[in-house]
Amino acid sequence: MKKTVLALTILMTATLGWLANDAYVSTFGSESVIEKAKNAAALINGLPEKAYPADRIPEDRIKVFSDKVLLEIPNARWATFTPTHSMAPVFDAGSNAIEIVPQKAEEIQQGDIASYTWADGSTIIHRVIETGTDEQGWYAIMKGDNVPYNDPEKVRFSQIKRVVVAIVY
Repeated sequence: MKKTVLALTILMTATLGWLANDAYVSTFGSESVIEKAKNAAALINGLPEKAYPADRIPEDRIKVFSDKVLLEIPNARWATFTPTHSMAPVFDAGSNAIEIVPQKAEEIQQGDIASYTWADGSTIIHRVIETGTDEQGWYAIMKGDNVPYNDPEKVRFSQIKRVVVAIVY
């Protein structure tokens, strides 16, 4: 009896494995899961490194309690967004941000998300993709993550209002 149960178990396991493999191959092709993972990793590793926002909130200033979260951020401001979709999927209308007011241009780096005043007085919030200096001094080149082109003008430090340190969804 034990040999019969064992034989049936082995037969069922082999049959299920064969069916699963057949279903996998017919759905995904002949590549194994491991081969697909290796190919995906190679593709990701071949992508250019992107700049990330500066880490401005040390872990010891983030307090998580059962009933609240406390972020100890000096000079913090709160911001909401309009539904332009220029920074999707990072944020859009309905998202909230915690921002700080930078004191000097050197605090702003490539990868940061900053709000600045446009020539017409409106506020734009886009990612810093480059910083530099020219005959007029420090500048940033800005771009929305969901926009195929850079903002049309160099942004000067005097135009920068805030830098995002947290996004709350």
